[in-house]
Amino acid sequence: MKIYDISIPISPSMVVWPGDPNVSIKKISEIKRGDTANVSEISMSVHSGTHIDSPNHFIDNEKTIEQIPLEKMVGKVFVMEFDDKTRVINKTALEDHAQLKALLDVKKILFKTSNSSKSLLMQENFVKNYVGIDKSGAQFLAEFNLDLIGVDYLSVASFNETETPHQILLKNQIVLLEGINLHDIPPGYYKLYCLPLPLLGSDGAPARAILIKENEDK
Repeated sequence: MKIYDISIPISPSMVVWPGDPNVSIKKISEIKRGDTANVSEISMSVHSGTHIDSPNHFIDNEKTIEQIPLEKMVGKVFVMEFDDKTRVINKTALEDHAQLKALLDVKKILFKTSNSSKSLLMQENFVKNYVGIDKSGAQFLAEFNLDLIGVDYLSVASFNETETPHQILLKNQIVLLEGINLHDIPPGYYKLYCLPLPLLGSDGAPARAILIKENEDK
């Protein structure tokens, strides 16, 4: 059994969405200063790093993070890779993908794009021209029986079209796992374990996500 950690490390130097606060981690007590224990304080957006969007993120009065069933975030998943020529995940890119049938075989899908090959999540500066899902891609994906979609940058949606794709997918109760590191992950089937912090009433939460390689690909 091989375990892949697809979460990105949380640090003050990590990339954040434009307008979100930078991550701050500071010691409030230290043994070397004579305190009895090392204790740290952290401040950051709930959409920093590897995180889950709840429907409430883009739809008011919808489910918050602790109301999302855990079974949506654990189970068989397929990592679908797009070549570096793909600039947006739209309906055409999905329909033309050689492994389109995987959308019928699983309820969870992770998209690996040039965001991963370029290691965009490891860079300190935000990049606007990352690969995301547009409206046509979101509408196409909403027709499948999916309960989770994961992407390899900070937003499931393209930078210039963030609102509508989120609303389409979240309205269909599809969990959005954003900010995952798929750089060293080959395409194929895995078991996903993704557990967000149960922040009561929150529109999102940081998460630790891992993949376990199944014995046999289908």
